[in-house]
Amino acid sequence: MAHQDYVSRSRAKNKKKSPYKKDVEPASGLSLKVKLISVFLVIAIPSFGYMLWSIKDVQPDTVVAPKVIKTEKSTELPKPPEEKWTYVDDLKSKQVEVGEYEVKQKGPYKMQCGSFRTRKQAESLKAKIAFTGLEAQLSKATGTSSTWFKVYLGPYAKKRDAEKDKHKLKNNKVHGCKIWGWD
Repeated sequence: MAHQDYVSRSRAKNKKKSPYKKDVEPASGLSLKVKLISVFLVIAIPSFGYMLWSIKDVQPDTVVAPKVIKTEKSTELPKPPEEKWTYVDDLKSKQVEVGEYEVKQKGPYKMQCGSFRTRKQAESLKAKIAFTGLEAQLSKATGTSSTWFKVYLGPYAKKRDAEKDKHKLKNNKVHGCKIWGWD
């Protein structure tokens, strides 16, 4: 049970006002700013309407109607103007030489996606590529200081095919693939 002191005591009537709360005054009417805006609108809108109504029938004296010249209609076209340049005549008599050329295939391409020191890392990347629907291959390269395991795709007949697969891998978060000529 609560102590007698707290129960019998009433609330304090003279509370201090908080500096953080704004005083809320009862709405005693419209502010001066609202009154001025409404007076301005009451005067401005009818004035603008009267001005438009008063100028609706006014025609300026400075406007001159265009002169209409009647001419006989003819079916002939006007003569073309004289050319200042000679390139028009030069183009009529110009002969274009057509050369034949062959598109050379640069050979098959391969796309290398990684080179690792451990076979486990290479197998991990190969599995990640397999989840995209492509088949990767591993090759072992022995250097002067260590052995490297390379993950590559290919051979591709055209570089465009390799680029297509490279974009497919990028969309599946396999980055860093480079396209090389097949050696």
